[in-house]
Amino acid sequence: MKQSNSQKFNLGLFVIISILILVVALYFVGNRQNLFGSTFRISAVFNNVSGLQLGNNVRYSGINVGTVKNIVMISDSVICVDMIIEEKMLEHMRKNAVAAIGSDGLVGSMVINIVPSKEASVAIKTGDTIKSYDKTSTTDMLETLNTTNDNAAMLTSDLLKITNNINKGKGTLGMLIKDEKMALDVKQTVVNLKTASANASSTIRELKNIINAINYEESMASVLLSDTISANKMRSIIANLEKSSFGVDSVITNLNDVVLNIKNSEGTFNYMVNDTILVNNIDETVKNIKEGSVRLNENMEALKHNFLFRGYFRKLEREKRREERKEN
Repeated sequence: MKQSNSQKFNLGLFVIISILILVVALYFVGNRQNLFGSTFRISAVFNNVSGLQLGNNVRYSGINVGTVKNIVMISDSVICVDMIIEEKMLEHMRKNAVAAIGSDGLVGSMVINIVPSKEASVAIKTGDTIKSYDKTSTTDMLETLNTTNDNAAMLTSDLLKITNNINKGKGTLGMLIKDEKMALDVKQTVVNLKTASANASSTIRELKNIINAINYEESMASVLLSDTISANKMRSIIANLEKSSFGVDSVITNLNDVVLNIKNSEGTFNYMVNDTILVNNIDETVKNIKEGSVRLNENMEALKHNFLFRGYFRKLEREKRREERKEN
């Protein structure tokens, strides 16, 4: 009988302890899942939840403020996540906050991190849907790293080939590095370019001095550079000179043609130029005419002194003197 009572006592003690442990466990679990506190519900829409599960934590600025309540697939690329947040966070959270899915450490469970925005906004209310940001998943990051690794390997291989070719003296760069003669030529070319640059700078300075020395107010340079009327006149003079040159060329061509025709023709002018007998005859005729004019003058003087014509010539002289007096 005593043994039976002892067994019943132990059984009752075990049941009481079990109930206490269950109540404590339910309390902690309920407290963790916000089952016993005042909460409110908000939502966020994602394209990929990256393994998020019900009951995962929701953090606001790094502080656990709630849990994931529900995950609903709206379409093939739209997933709605409902969250239960502690009611005391209503006065701190704003509607323009942004939700993003991350991991709790490198291998931890997934969490939703809510980050407040720097811009001012109204306070959040129950049932509001906040903005979301889809981070690059670990798988995508690994794929990107794998692609980058392959590209880096290819780049390293190409660089190794280029380095080997340069060391062997292949290509222009290899020749520049290995060929001493070509290196000296390049060096001399650089020296020549430097000298040419110095000479060009010196020439420019001289031109600048010449330009600065010009008196733009009183010299002809001011007229040529600033007076548009004179510039137009100079342009007109040059155009006229160009036209005159064409006219002179045309006249010379015509004269050449005339001379050629005279030379090749049998006309009077050619006959007068080329026939020496005719020239001598013309000279003789001119000489005779000159001698005849001299003798005619002598005869006229003789007639003036002849008593038959003396009165006539004196009458002519008196009329001539009378006309001169009238004019005076």
